[in-house]
Amino acid sequence: MRDGATAGKPLVAARSIGSPGQGFLGRTATEEDPALPSSDEHKGTLRARNVGESTVIGLAERGVRSSVVRIANIAHDTTDRAGFLPALIALAKEKGFIGYPADGANRWNAVHARDLASLFRLALEKGPAGRYWHAIDDGGIPFREIAEAIGSRLGLPAVSVPVDELVLPGYFGFLANIVTQSYPASNLITRRTLGWEPVQPRLLDDLDNGHYFPAADAEGR
Repeated sequence: MRDGATAGKPLVAARSIGSPGQGFLGRTATEEDPALPSSDEHKGTLRARNVGESTVIGLAERGVRSSVVRIANIAHDTTDRAGFLPALIALAKEKGFIGYPADGANRWNAVHARDLASLFRLALEKGPAGRYWHAIDDGGIPFREIAEAIGSRLGLPAVSVPVDELVLPGYFGFLANIVTQSYPASNLITRRTLGWEPVQPRLLDDLDNGHYFPAADAEGR
């Protein structure tokens, strides 16, 4: 049933594309993937984030122009002080090397925060109802390349961390449950439908810009 007070009004919700329960199942995630149930040990239930996502999409049946922006695992920019990258950098400084899991071939996705903001604006302005959007620029960067880029800026070696050392209290600590995962994702439908084109530096270029490493840059002068 349509609600006259909300019909046609936009609602855009945010969630992480790599949150538990999304379930890429070994393939590249697309905007056509619905919110998925959690793993078998929680069969019959949905994780809280997926419940929220499904609820937002369901509002389209009531005339709300609702959609969900799935945000890349790494959102980076010059103001990032408490995200995933600062955590990796701090860990590398503490340990004296930057680690990557096993062969580091697992793929991560990323987006610049300013490109993310432009996607939210487009979704609000002209996004069709009941759709998912992928705020993804880099769709699948090998974790090893991220580690090597950080190591290069810090002057530290990038080192493989064996699988049996990934669990607590191993190198990655509280990050151990996510760093081994692979999160390849596509933004093709988002770009074609909304005309979204990321224009900011991509992840490895942004790391090379140096703003994540002010102390290291100062030491080098």
